Amino acid sequence: MPELEIDAVVFDVLGTLVDEPAGIRAGIRELDPLLDDPQVEDLLSLWQEHIDGEQRRIVDGGRPYVTSDALNREAAQLVADAAGVDVPSAVTALAVSGRRLPPWADTVAGLARLAERFPLIGLSNASRTALLEVNAHAGLRWHQALSAEDARTYKPDPAVYRLAVTVSARPPERLLMVATHAWDLRAARTLGLRTAYVTRPVGDPPTAEDRFDLYADDLDDLAEQLDKGGPARPGRPKP
Repeated sequence: MPELEIDAVVFDVLGTLVDEPAGIRAGIRELDPLLDDPQVEDLLSLWQEHIDGEQRRIVDGGRPYVTSDALNREAAQLVADAAGVDVPSAVTALAVSGRRLPPWADTVAGLARLAERFPLIGLSNASRTALLEVNAHAGLRWHQALSAEDARTYKPDPAVYRLAVTVSARPPERLLMVATHAWDLRAARTLGLRTAYVTRPVGDPPTAEDRFDLYADDLDDLAEQLDKGGPARPGRPKP
């Protein structure tokens, strides 16, 4: 297979570079320190189901666009109600817990290494304000950070991926989309972007039918493959 010819690398942020569930889980524990682990996980699932469901409704045209900040506020209220917490300041604090997300151990060094060779573009469903705080809290290094807010929709809507194509002024096939969510990569691929799946504990793993350009254990592995001209593991997910 020919070498990848890449002009810029586009990264999903939430989940791929930062541990989103960990940040929200910490926020739920702050909401009510008496919650046990199963209760925290149930409330985390409630949060995630609301966010995922409402973003899908917006993409499908079933709801007018609202920012991720508004969706997080809704999710925080649902979680607080389920936990029996009726303290407005606590709900507000929970709503912004999705901005205080820890980076994965390889994230900061991996981005720095890749930035030596490629322009790096962050492409996130987080609002502009939330993305600013996520980047600052986790120490993420970008040449450009793009929010789905600029397209007034959410991934996997093609309009979000077009933001990266427009900003880079490069053909889609010269961009490499990196994510731990297979659904994210499938959507990017339909627009012509090249794709790289990175394994994370919280990701959406590829199916046997998926055919992404690269499969990496972490960002260091991804950088190694790109240094060698990749793809080193073409065609199918690693066993």
